[in-house]
Amino acid sequence: MPFLMPRYREPDFSLPEFVDAPDAQWVAVDKDGVAPRGFHSTSMHPEYFKVAGEWRLARDMMMDDCVVLTPAGALEVVPGRDLRVGDLVAVGRTERGEEGILVWSDGFAPSGEVVKEQFAFRQGRSRETSYARDYDQLIDLLNHERTHGNILWVAGPAFTFDAAARDAMSAVIDAGYAHGLMGGNALATHDLEGAFLHTALGQDIYTQVSQPGGHCNHMDVINEVRRSGSIRQFIADHSLDDGIMCALERRNVPYVLAGSIRDDGPLPEVIGDAYDAQNAMHELIKNATTIVCMATMLHSIATGNMAPSYHVEADGSVRPVFFYAVDATEFAVNKLVDRGSLSVTTIVSNAHDFITRIARGLGL
Repeated sequence: MPFLMPRYREPDFSLPEFVDAPDAQWVAVDKDGVAPRGFHSTSMHPEYFKVAGEWRLARDMMMDDCVVLTPAGALEVVPGRDLRVGDLVAVGRTERGEEGILVWSDGFAPSGEVVKEQFAFRQGRSRETSYARDYDQLIDLLNHERTHGNILWVAGPAFTFDAAARDAMSAVIDAGYAHGLMGGNALATHDLEGAFLHTALGQDIYTQVSQPGGHCNHMDVINEVRRSGSIRQFIADHSLDDGIMCALERRNVPYVLAGSIRDDGPLPEVIGDAYDAQNAMHELIKNATTIVCMATMLHSIATGNMAPSYHVEADGSVRPVFFYAVDATEFAVNKLVDRGSLSVTTIVSNAHDFITRIARGLGL
């Protein structure tokens, strides 16, 4: 069955409760990085603000941020830490229009169906749920999004420890099914170790047999990449042509590697400052229309906190952002759902089985 994009239904602003609602209130910041008391804390849903009698939709939504009315009259979603003295911040703690603020969670509900709860924390699905339809729907979605959307992958290092999984992820990237990728130092390091030495953490990526002195391999790779000065230059210096990082560089797919307190090295491209890394991740997330998080609980939760449930297209139309969370444990995927990411589809699967099945389904 061909993919069908859900239609967005905007609120009926002709209803009396919206016509009679007051304009949103805006209070100026009086200290850098500190929001006014009673500030409106954003959700992942479409949010409208009444400005000069007109209900307006905020773009680039991110959870737990502030909304600023700029001097030019634009609405900007801004982390509290980035507020500056004089910024006009929306204040109000009601979400149904009473204070000129509407959190609209019904936009993609089937016609006639109303989502009873606004932004809320909910439980996820169980491992007993059948996923055959989920795979079919995701494959149809990826085929649509390759041309009409923006696919962002969020991946842990599990893909790099097995030759088939690594090859499948590389094939997905090379075939144009990736417009961005986010991960950490380990993902890139072990993938490059696979390309350079055919090991990951010193084990052969096919046989899983530990190689003599292999425990040094990942540190040797980090050292050699740092000697080259960049991942791209390391690939060129050693004529590497297989694996995830090679595919990203070959296709010029943007990626963000966010650092961790436990990182070795790290590689030159790894962003060590947590807030700089968050900002870089947000730049990829705000363009994404489909996000697939795999085998990385912390990166998945971080992405879920930054990802809206909708995307405003260049022509002003609104479409959903599809979000998938894949992990071998039910706890990991439901942790993301429990953080408030209502639109996530969870799949309990190990990384190898998931990505090889996706690649086969895409005909790769």
